[in-house]
Amino acid sequence: MSTDRTARILGAVLGLVFIQTGASTLPAAVEVGLRVVSLAAFIALVGAWNRWGGREAPLDRTGGRPKNAVGRNYQFIPAAGGAAIVVGILVVNRLLHTPLATGPWIATVVSAHFFVLAALWQRPSVHVLGAAMTLCAVAGLALAFGGASTAAVGAVAGVVPGALLLGSLWRWSVRARAVPERTTI
Repeated sequence: MSTDRTARILGAVLGLVFIQTGASTLPAAVEVGLRVVSLAAFIALVGAWNRWGGREAPLDRTGGRPKNAVGRNYQFIPAAGGAAIVVGILVVNRLLHTPLATGPWIATVVSAHFFVLAALWQRPSVHVLGAAMTLCAVAGLALAFGGASTAAVGAVAGVVPGALLLGSLWRWSVRARAVPERTTI
């Protein structure tokens, strides 16, 4: 499986997980609706890729290396993110005694990784996604440390970033279909 396809699938799963997790903090009627809609969006997105995105778009081989290649040292990016998540969870829970900030902390680390990928892939649009998700994550941290409700934190740091991620993947997939010389995430 290509890096591009793997990144798209992982991004879609991540968006779904963000929404599903954030929805669990909301009132039951809203939770069920968000869970159903996000699952349907995920299935439609993966189905669309299988239907019209099954063949990878041609890679831009500027300088002999595909723009979406991350290289053989890519494993250090998720490893560093995983370490930051674990350390942050320990700090948030044991030192700061604010377990409500755990989700926003994870969202902060995950959104930061989009800046690294944007630089590696030379894709400014991924910077925009990273910035939007980081704003949501930081707002969620502020809400958690400010004593806001679990629902507010879940919506701001879970549902909204998940929707941004799924929406961006859909947009990039549609644009890639319309403009075949570009590769999507």
